[in-house]
Amino acid sequence: MTARGRNAERTPPSLTGTSDVEAVVAGRHGDPFSVLGVHQADNAFVARCFIPHAQEVTAFNLSGEEIGRLCMRHEAGFFDGKLTIGDRQPLKYRVRNPQAEWWVTDAYSFGPVLGPLDDYFIAEGTHLRLFDKLGAHLIDHEGASGVHFSVWAPNARRVSVVGDFNEWDGRRHVMRKRVDTGVWEVFVPDIDAGRIYKYEIVGPDGVTLPLKADPFAFRAELRPATGSVTDFAPSHDWGDAAHRAFWRSADHRRQPISIYEVHAGSWQRREDGSFLSWDEMAERLIPYAIDMGFTHIEFLPITEHPYDPSWGYQTTGLYAPSARFGEPEGFARFVDGAHRAGLGVILDWVPAHFPTDAHGLSRFDGTALYEHADPRKGFHPDWHTAIYNFGRREVMAYLVNNALFWAEKYHLDGLRVDAVASMLYLDYSRKPGEWLPNEYGGRENLDAVNFLRAMNAAVYGTHPGVMTIAEESTSWPKVSQPVHEGGLGFGFKWNMGFMHDTLRYMAREPAHRKHHHEDITFGLLYAFSENFVLPLSHDEVVHGKGALLTKMSGDEWQKFASLRAYFAFMWGYPGKKLLFMGQEFAQRREWSEARALDWDLLGHTAHASVCSLVRDLNMTYRDKPALHARDCEPEGFRWLVTEDAEHSVFAWLRMASDCPPVAVVSNFTPAVMEGYSLPMPRDGTWREIINTDATVYGGTGRGNGGRVQVTGGRALVTLPPLATIMLEYES
Repeated sequence: MTARGRNAERTPPSLTGTSDVEAVVAGRHGDPFSVLGVHQADNAFVARCFIPHAQEVTAFNLSGEEIGRLCMRHEAGFFDGKLTIGDRQPLKYRVRNPQAEWWVTDAYSFGPVLGPLDDYFIAEGTHLRLFDKLGAHLIDHEGASGVHFSVWAPNARRVSVVGDFNEWDGRRHVMRKRVDTGVWEVFVPDIDAGRIYKYEIVGPDGVTLPLKADPFAFRAELRPATGSVTDFAPSHDWGDAAHRAFWRSADHRRQPISIYEVHAGSWQRREDGSFLSWDEMAERLIPYAIDMGFTHIEFLPITEHPYDPSWGYQTTGLYAPSARFGEPEGFARFVDGAHRAGLGVILDWVPAHFPTDAHGLSRFDGTALYEHADPRKGFHPDWHTAIYNFGRREVMAYLVNNALFWAEKYHLDGLRVDAVASMLYLDYSRKPGEWLPNEYGGRENLDAVNFLRAMNAAVYGTHPGVMTIAEESTSWPKVSQPVHEGGLGFGFKWNMGFMHDTLRYMAREPAHRKHHHEDITFGLLYAFSENFVLPLSHDEVVHGKGALLTKMSGDEWQKFASLRAYFAFMWGYPGKKLLFMGQEFAQRREWSEARALDWDLLGHTAHASVCSLVRDLNMTYRDKPALHARDCEPEGFRWLVTEDAEHSVFAWLRMASDCPPVAVVSNFTPAVMEGYSLPMPRDGTWREIINTDATVYGGTGRGNGGRVQVTGGRALVTLPPLATIMLEYES
């Protein structure tokens, strides 16, 4: 008898059907958990495994006791054999071939991690802790340490997690499908933080899709790489209890809020042009913002995105801080450091659309899963991106959970929600015939309205110290009214009309401004219809629009004087304040994400003077309740001069209870007006607390000697050229 015949006699018959073996080896088995791992056969337990490159496999329990030798059933690496155990338990294998010996803990010998309650709430769309369940989580499970992967892909034929731990082989860690929810999961033992992974998904048509990043990944690779990275859930040791307690009990509408809008990649850079890390940013940006008197930093989106010129607005990793600036823990340290210094942090958040990059959410399981299938609802013509299907409960839950994630895990003080108008209207940027009406025949996106209300209710209901801010450019009613009063539930809304009208006014030659007086006065007709933030944002200093300084009319001196007058006008105007980085020192060049700001300009007196003024405006705004405590209420504002178009003069009073009122007066012509008769509400002495024409700010030094006397309800004041003054009642 030949040796081959003798070996065949000693080899026990296969414990696995040939079709199952072939299907597992080919990666097309519909339910590999029903084949692989530990299973009962007659009165014994058997083990089956698929380990490419293996020629000999011996089974052990997790305590290291040998419990069976497995036989090769397919040369690709399929083995099975009986075990000497009395109950089902996890296994590990000693694996050999002529070149090596290694150990493999069997992922298929472990039970599921998710449970029936997860299934129930996920299916219902009401699970508010999805970020604890989906994605990649480092856990201990049934006696082993590893990573639990789970992902929603209900229409896929197969989903596998692939990475450097399995040679990117989609046959090795095919996931278990939870049929009720369409969630796939697998526990992969013996891997830890820092492992790169993606999902290999076979769509319903049997076609293998490009590898997908994890929608719930806490960490991602640095672009141009697009993999997800296993990491611990954010768990920083926070020291910001006092900061958070203050904002939980505060009425944000009545607090001074002055926001410094920052693009993290271009505020400053290292000498070699590379990005600052979060720790380096903390050392520079936090002290700078504090010194400048801002109350909050608002970052343009810092969630992971593949393309730098998108500024983060085309994100592919909503749960991962961008790897451009280091590990996620670094961002937590930044927020904590800002809070300890008394500075809030707001994140620009983008639920309006997502990019169609192959590794992202687009056609995630081979179908229009996160987006609408019909491009009339699911494709954004402005940005060539996909639009979330807000009517799908799982998609709504994905986004609502993301808002809660940043509030809880990174202690953010607010979310500024981008492009809300594009969400609210089905015909946004579309021609007739390019959009589908809602069920009542209207243009309102009712699903998006429901999502925004659900998101705001969840955020304010669970994190009362966090504010949400809408970038909404239309007259949609009650954007910043509570949900229970029929509103969208935002805390604040950007006042886009203020920005456009006033900048248009400042761009006109002073001699022509008298013909456009309403550009300034019109905004007060609706200034208290919402809780407004006045934004001078990044959108106004890109795409050929130039910097704020270049928008001002006139010669060099007039441009600087006008900008100073405009800033003080804005800081005296009702509404919270937002200024994009660089404008505080009158950046000359249009902003570009590809380079740092022109910090050398601070070496020039004119630019340094603007910076000094913005600092003083912030400090004055914070110190004077009259300027902030009734920002959102008409009781805090009263016109003093509204009809003097001939001289382009505007004056109003800012008021709050139990504090001195402040008069704000702007002269938007280059003429000095001496003896200007200004109506005032109270006789006595008024102290000049701001004068943008002061020599310390680069002005001519014209003014009122520091004080103004009011008699009979009138004051004769000197209005400096192209300047704004603020007068506080003294006695």
